[in-house]
Amino acid sequence: MAALEARPAPAAATDVFKRGKYTAKPITTCNAPKTLFIVTPDTEGTYPVLLFLHGYNICPCCYTNLLEHISSHGDIVVAPRLLSLCSLYGRPDINSAAEVANWLSSGLQSVLPENVVPDLSRLALAGHSRGGYLAFALALGNANVSMNLKFLTLIGIDPVAGANKCMKMCPKILTGVPHSFILDIPVMVIGTGLGGESVIGCIPCSCAPDGLNYAEFFNECKDNCLGFVIPDYGHMDMLDDDYCTNCIGTSIGAIMGSMCKSGKGDKTSMMECVGGLVVAMLMAHLEGETGDLDAIVDEPGIAPVKLEVMEDSEP
Repeated sequence: MAALEARPAPAAATDVFKRGKYTAKPITTCNAPKTLFIVTPDTEGTYPVLLFLHGYNICPCCYTNLLEHISSHGDIVVAPRLLSLCSLYGRPDINSAAEVANWLSSGLQSVLPENVVPDLSRLALAGHSRGGYLAFALALGNANVSMNLKFLTLIGIDPVAGANKCMKMCPKILTGVPHSFILDIPVMVIGTGLGGESVIGCIPCSCAPDGLNYAEFFNECKDNCLGFVIPDYGHMDMLDDDYCTNCIGTSIGAIMGSMCKSGKGDKTSMMECVGGLVVAMLMAHLEGETGDLDAIVDEPGIAPVKLEVMEDSEP
């Protein structure tokens, strides 16, 4: 066997995987169509806005570390609390997300710190798990509410469109046809390697089942999509360490946590990886600064955990 050559150190460099220069301030407000968890820079300035949709039965505050990481780089993150009772029927939450987006232009400024100004001409959309599905559904025009703002980019963090192939989210946006999504904005899909695995090997139950997870979302996007996989981590590993006790009811949170296979590595590094990818995407498409995103694509080894770049299977 030939000796393996030593791998050179990555030439690329980026600071998106580290906390940014701004102090991020969490705010909760009920003065909106839905209760909002907002994380904003507390320094005077004008900032882009990210609308973030949480996963099923996960409170937005369970993403505090992730959202603070994003906000510390100069973004206002608005996370509505979506409480649809039926996990497979997405229309009410899609409509609620659209209503919150419409509210931003008239209501967001009033709940932000003094001299912090939202720039809604630079608006992005993201979501995790079921929230990732909702984000795609909203961007694809599935809301029954007219939108008065335009999203400039879309990010799905381990998006999931159902419990299994017999229990898909409605509306059913996945078609199984490559490149079928009609999206005219740049897209990023972030997947986890353990999300599709069952905690109990003999029971075919996972938090992000094959055919309904990040791989299918990426497959149905067009060539304006970047895809990344974090192979050694699971579906919930980017959440705060104590998310199980902060979810809607500790019993539900505990059940959800026990169903999702988790990686054995450091969870903070996983969160920083996801946060850094989101920041790089926002910088590229809201700020016009592509250097960090290009560096990650060219050398994914600069991420704090193992990171793989997905390749389109279709020409």
